Amino acid sequence: MKIATLLLYSVKNYPISSVCLLLIWYLSFFTPPETPMPDVEFADKWAHIVMYCGTCGAIWVEYLRRHRTHMEWERVILWGYVAPILMSGLIEILQAYCTGGRRSGDWYDFFANILGCTLAGIFGWAISGIRHRLP
Repeated sequence: MKIATLLLYSVKNYPISSVCLLLIWYLSFFTPPETPMPDVEFADKWAHIVMYCGTCGAIWVEYLRRHRTHMEWERVILWGYVAPILMSGLIEILQAYCTGGRRSGDWYDFFANILGCTLAGIFGWAISGIRHRLP
């Protein structure tokens, strides 16, 4: 499948997920304004967990909406869990080496992203099990 065809298919069939992914890429590389960090401990890590849980949750929900009768577990695990984790790792590496010091790659951010993806995966798996048991 050509890249353009894949992108068009993704945006058409997974619009919320596509917007979330674009938002993550944008937020990962724009220069944030100088603001004091909130007094919430690990606020940045919580933000990473929420972003990736929300994005992967959207992927799961949109996938489940489109595949009501038959789930291809390999596909949903690849695109709804593994791919976002790999994207997260790539973003952290690019932040560390390609932003000229404006952003910094952080392995703890990467682990927070994995946690967000994992929480969404558990949620998606549970919802799929409940949905398939209903008449």
